[in-house]
Parts: sequence; C-alpha cells; structure tokens
Amino acid sequence: MVAVPASLTAYFAAAAAGRRVRPWTVVWGLGGLALLVVPALRDAGWPTFLAVVAALGLASLALHGSRGWRGIVLGPFGLLDSIVPGVLWAGRGLRERAGGAQGRVAPVLRTTAVAVGLLVVFGGLFAGADAAFADLLGSLVPDVSVTEGPWRSLLFVLGLLGALAAARTAAAPLRWDSLKARPGRPRSRLEWALPLIVLDLLFAVFNAVQLTVLFGGYEKVLSQTGLTYAEYARQGFWQLLWATLLTLAVIGLALRWAPRGGARDRTLVRSVLGTLCLLTLVVVASALRRMDLYVDAYGLTRLRVSVAAMELWLGVVLVLLMVAGVVGARRLQLPRAVAVSAAAGVLAFGLASPDGLVAERNVERYETTGKIDVGYLEGLSADAAPALDRLPEPLRSCALRTIAGDMYEEDKPWYAVSLAEVRARDIVDDRALTFEGYVCTPERDEYGGEREEYGEFDEHGEVGSD
Repeated sequence: MVAVPASLTAYFAAAAAGRRVRPWTVVWGLGGLALLVVPALRDAGWPTFLAVVAALGLASLALHGSRGWRGIVLGPFGLLDSIVPGVLWAGRGLRERAGGAQGRVAPVLRTTAVAVGLLVVFGGLFAGADAAFADLLGSLVPDVSVTEGPWRSLLFVLGLLGALAAARTAAAPLRWDSLKARPGRPRSRLEWALPLIVLDLLFAVFNAVQLTVLFGGYEKVLSQTGLTYAEYARQGFWQLLWATLLTLAVIGLALRWAPRGGARDRTLVRSVLGTLCLLTLVVVASALRRMDLYVDAYGLTRLRVSVAAMELWLGVVLVLLMVAGVVGARRLQLPRAVAVSAAAGVLAFGLASPDGLVAERNVERYETTGKIDVGYLEGLSADAAPALDRLPEPLRSCALRTIAGDMYEEDKPWYAVSLAEVRARDIVDDRALTFEGYVCTPERDEYGGEREEYGEFDEHGEVGSD
C-alpha cells in the first residue's frame, strides 16, 4: 500500500526530469516489490526486517541506476544522502509554483485557523448539550491516541522525508559509479602468486582431510580427538564460516593487485583464483555438513538456520566469481549478479518461513528421538503453528500458548495481520489449548536462565534431562 504509490511518484518525478526507464530499473523495482510480499505472508520479525531493508536497498539501486561495484555497494545508502537535499528541493518547488500567490497564503491560513477554532468551541458545546449529536460528532472525528500520537507523527515525518528523498533522487541521482578510485599497483607474478599458491595448498590439504573423514567414518576421528559427535560439528562450523568470508576478502584484494601485463598474466590470475574458489566451495560444503550434524544432535534454531543460509549464499557468490573468471566480469555484470543473488536469497529466506522450518525440524526430531525443547519452541512466531500443531498433548498446548496469547492480547489493525497469523488463529480456534494437570515452564539453570539443551520433554510428555 505504501510502496506502489511511492514507486509511481518516483516514476513521475524521473519522467518529469527527462530520465528514461531502463531494463535494470525495472528489475530492481519489481524485486523490491516482491520482497515486500514477505511481511504479508510471514509473522516472524527477523525475515520481515531483512526483506524490508533489502527492498529499500533495491529501490535505491533502481533510482540511482548503478552498475559497478561502487554503485552497487554505495547505491543502497544513496537515499540517506538525499534527505536534506530533498527537503530543500521540495521547498524550492513549492515557492516556484506559488509564484505571485504568496501574498494570499497568509489570509488563507488565518481563515482556516479561525474556522477550526469556531468548530472546536461550538462543537464541544453542542456535544455537551445533546447526546445524539455527541455520538454523531464522535463517529466523524477520528480517534487520537495520546500514547501513539507522537509515534505516528514521527512515522509520518519519516515517511515524508523518505518520499521527498526518493523523488529528488529520481529526478537528479548521484552517480556513484562516476566516483574515481585509484587502481591497485600491479605486483610481479612471483610476488602475487606465491602467497596464493601456498593458500591453495593449505585448502587442498584441509579438504583432503575432510574427504578422509567422510569416507573413513566419524567414529575413527572422534576416537582420536576425544570429541563427541556434536562437539566435532560445533567446533568447526564457525571457523569454516569465517574462512569463507576471509577468502572472499583475499580474492578482492588479490584482484586489486593482480599482474596485468597481458594474456599470460590473465591466465595466471584465473588459474590461481579459480582454484581457490573451487577449494573454498568444498569448505562451504564441509561447513554445511557440520551444521547438519549439529542440528541432528541438538535441533534447529533461528541462529543455526540463519548462518547456514548465509554460508549457502557465500557459496553462490563463489560460483558467480568462477563464472566471471570464465566469461568475464563485464559480460556477466558481476556486481549486479551478486546484488541479484543477495536479494533473491533474502526473498527465498522469507518465503521459506524460517520459524516454520525450525518447528518442522524439531518436531521431526521429537518423532525420532522423543526429545524436544518446548521452552524454545514456544518463543517462535505464528509461522510455526502448523508444525507445532502436530505435537501430542501436553506438548502442543505448551508450544502454542505464547502464539495464542500474542494473537488475542495485541490489538492489531487489519493491515498489520499476516497470512501466517490467520492460519495460526484458525488452528488455535479449531483445537482449543488445555493446560490441566501439567506445567509448561521450562527448567532454569543456576543463573536463572532457561536451559538450552536440558529440561526437554520426552516421548511421554514428562520433563527429563537430555
């Protein structure tokens, strides 16, 4: 309801300034509108936040028309740079359109103030004199909340500033791609390639160990290291995630200082960095496998599904880098391709319903092992209701009680309700919750916090240790 009129406003402002609609402008604009479907479908706040932020970033890219790395990276923040110029631009436009009518503005304002004052005074007297007139007046006057009034006013001001910034950017965007940066000084072949070849060898040895573990079995490795099944998985995932991120940074710096003497240098760069990308993909697969092992041991959580999705997207970026090395970054339009993959990942993440996936995986784990952490599951959003509804009592009522309380305690307007909340309300209404004969409160540790891996319900609905 907000994005579509805002998009039309930006379009008319750009058309009035003589700008034409280009194919990538349509791609960014439609992508931003698609991301805003997530809040209408899902109740969870974290994928909704990511979708809205990504939609704003794509809208800024559509307004700026960026194509290079500087434009793709800085373009999403371009609207912030246009807030103050947007207000000044709007003020100049109002003064130009007022023209010679400036002398008539003050009388109009005085007349309006007198009329409003008379309506307030005499309307209040008549409302006190007649109950029927008071009811009629009350139905015509909108409700004004003292507590929410300042907040709504602030939102109105922010929305107005955002609209002016978007219109001004559409009419006169800042060309981030035109910003010049000094290219890195190319290094000699030996100076550039030797550290990267050593890094490739290190990655190759690590991946060889991973393949040995995969085909030789985890039992031998666990017996040699003294770690448990879950400890082995948890110990390596975060290190491998950081290794992937640092590898992307190394590739970026290596491209900046790569030798650029001719065809032999280009072949050297593609060979060394392509090998590094390929070996890093194996690291990504290893990290995802370790996360899968850890989830099998302790269940899926919001943090675990988020970092796994992040690792998977980093793998997509590595694939794009490899493709760019074959066909050329300019031909692939690598900066735009990376931005599209990020937006598509956020959209897929929201549509996949992370809270629903967490609930689904934990319910499946309960059906297999008889263990479930109800204290964690009851903190999920309404997206998890269909999966939690499969649990037997008393687990079902304990897991759904917070969702039911949020739905019936909060006075939400019609436009703030998602499809997931409607489905959750139907589930709660069709099958009432009952808490007779048992307590849902999870066990507490010695510090007063909920136990993460202990105090789980077993298959009989009793609380026991993990």
